[in-house]
This record gives sequence, structure tokens and C-alpha cells, in this order.
Amino acid sequence: MKNLKVIFMGTPEFCVPILESLIKEYNVLAIVTQPDKEVGRKKEIVYSPIKKRALEHNIRVLQPIKIRDEYEDIINLKPDIIITCAYGQIVPEIVLNYPKYGCINVHASLLPKLRGGAPIHKAIINGYAKTGITIMYMDKGMDTGDMISKVEVKIEDNDTAESLHDKLQKAAVPLLLETLPTIIDGTNKREKQNNEEATYAYNVSREDEHIDFNKTSREIFNQIRGLNSWPGAYAILNDKNIKLWLSKISDKKYNEKPGTIVSIDKNGMEVVTKDGSILITELQLSGKKKMNIKDFINGNKKEDYLSKVLK
Repeated sequence: MKNLKVIFMGTPEFCVPILESLIKEYNVLAIVTQPDKEVGRKKEIVYSPIKKRALEHNIRVLQPIKIRDEYEDIINLKPDIIITCAYGQIVPEIVLNYPKYGCINVHASLLPKLRGGAPIHKAIINGYAKTGITIMYMDKGMDTGDMISKVEVKIEDNDTAESLHDKLQKAAVPLLLETLPTIIDGTNKREKQNNEEATYAYNVSREDEHIDFNKTSREIFNQIRGLNSWPGAYAILNDKNIKLWLSKISDKKYNEKPGTIVSIDKNGMEVVTKDGSILITELQLSGKKKMNIKDFINGNKKEDYLSKVLK
């Protein structure tokens, strides 16, 4: 099916193996990705991961600032199908309706659960036992189109957003390659989403990153690992932010106020929660690098932290 003309839309690292698989099997006319970003004080131009890979393969790169106004180059390429994954903009109907095989999306959840831009983070934060990949036809709504195929991925207690990202990325490629021929020959079975079962995974906000120790230990544990390795959970100690990267749930109970640091030893920094306590095992003080609890103990005085309250 090398003659199938494909345009791929995507931006982050998650999409790179998908693009690579399409290049091997089909005629990728171009990729569409978000505009380049200026990063740091020097305002250095940084390409998206998908742009870097496309350039390595001498594939045309399109970067509309607003695709709803700048779609002519896409249509002029006359694609047979458009495939998107974590692109980051709403694709206008004129583009959705153009390809003869439609526009499909590779979404990192089991739709209709976790529609939106942060399904990997929110699957862990919300305490889901499983998530997965859904391949769907796109429509004008946010991840509301008819579903074509799915694969489930189990979420373990030791998963972080980073490890779950990698598991889902690995699952996406074979599912897409198995699904595409059924789209082309018309043998796939479209399934409408049940909107009553829909949940949403909006992009992570600064409020989502803040740990409230009035929550349960399990909720805090999920929030911390669901934000690791980006953007990271935080609390406030002595008017400074402290990042919390890894934790373990403790079975101990305390009468102290939630957020109170009750002990620090090789097992972790123990902090009181709504229903017990949690052990912080990897953290990052303001202006410092990440450190495990052993390094924290070696470089800091316990008395400066014991009985203090994380807010």
C-alpha cells in the first residue's frame, strides 16, 4: 500500500514511532506540527520531535499557526487519508471532510473515557486500573468521533506518567498498522461513543500540580506519580515550592494536621494525609536537583523539616 498518500499530524515524542511506522508502509506526503518554540533566555528555536524526525526523512513539514485559517497546503497535497496523534489544534471540517478514507486519530485512552489533551496523566491521577489506545474517525468535537479499534493497557502501582507513556506508545503502532487496512478496504466496524460514559482529561493546570494533603494517601500517591516526569507535583514549605516526584503509601495513622512532616528516615519523608500518611521518597528542593531520600538526609538537617507543614 505504498501508493496510499498519507498526511500525518502530530507534535510530541509520543508520535515519533507512529510516524516511523507510516514511513515504512505508506507514502507520507507531509507532516503537520505545531510552530517552532523559542526556549530559554537566549530564545533558541526548538523543533517538535515529530518535525525533527520528518526532516531526517526529507519529508515536507507544514506548521500552520492556526490550522483553521491555514489549511490550503494540506488540501493541495490531495491526501487519501489524514492521521493525527496529539497534534494540539482543532482540525477544521473542510480538512476533516477532504480525504476519501477520512481523518483518523490515535488517542491515548479507552474512549469515551479521558477525552482531551492529557489522557496519560489523568488516567493515573484519577486512579484508573487500565487505559489504552483508541483509533477513531475524527469529527468536529473533541475526541467524539466513531471508534474503530482499541487495545487495553494495564496501569500498575509502579507506573508513572512517563512509564505509562512508553507502554501506550508501544501499543499504538501495531494497533494502527492492523487497523489501517480495514479502513482502506471498508471492513472496519464503526462504533459510536456513548456520551453518557464520557470523562475528560483537560491539559494539566498549575492547580492540578499542587498537592493538597487533605486528600487521601491513595489520591496523593496517584497525583504524584501521574505528574512524573512532567510537569511534577509540588507543595509549599516555608513559602518555597518543593517538588514531589515519588512516594509510597504508609499504613500509619496520626492525629497531626494533614501536611505535617512527622518523620524522616531511609524509608522516606513521612507526611500526614487525610486518612493516614505518605512517604515521599524522591523530592526536589527549590533551586536544587532531584534527590532520593538518602541524598536528602545526607545533605540536610532533619530538624529543619520535622513538624513543619507542607501546604
